[in-house]
Amino acid sequence: MSKLYFNYAAMNAGKSTILLQSSYNYIERGMHTLLLKPAIDNRENADTQILSRIGLNAEADVFQTETDLEQYILEAHGAKPIDCVLIDEAQFLTRDQVWQLSHVSDDHRIPIMCYGLRTDFAGRLFPGSQALLAIADDLREIRTLCWCGRKATMTLRVDSKGEAVTKGRQVEIGGNERYVSLCRKHWRVGDIG
Repeated sequence: MSKLYFNYAAMNAGKSTILLQSSYNYIERGMHTLLLKPAIDNRENADTQILSRIGLNAEADVFQTETDLEQYILEAHGAKPIDCVLIDEAQFLTRDQVWQLSHVSDDHRIPIMCYGLRTDFAGRLFPGSQALLAIADDLREIRTLCWCGRKATMTLRVDSKGEAVTKGRQVEIGGNERYVSLCRKHWRVGDIG
């Protein structure tokens, strides 16, 4: 039985690394995967690559917010059968796209593995994450640590001086220079250690 999976965490938990390892495991067994990433994730001039912080990378197909992912996946599946779809930065999916992915899993029996943030820098759910938390068959938390050693569940946005940013747009693409993973206590007070 195929499922819709949501693997979520704060920043720097290794979500992309785990995604790439999962794809490698399928490929090593002679299977075919489809890697997808949202167009909005254009960090490090890697528009068509999924990059991990430890140096792993792989080419991915890029989708827009208006892309019908069910249609896209089924067309790709028709060209070459797909054993698993893996989606990076799944927090940027739309609600409709999450439902499209559930149709692929339910009706076409292709497993869908999504990896992304649960909440934004202000502790609010991303639309894609909210939909995945509501309808995914399997939820998996990937853990990382706060500087104090406790589990980091929150992501804090910081400015160029390392000061906490508490207001702004929900989406601002960045990496370690803009975001810090913290436990809720240290996130609440903006203490980055």
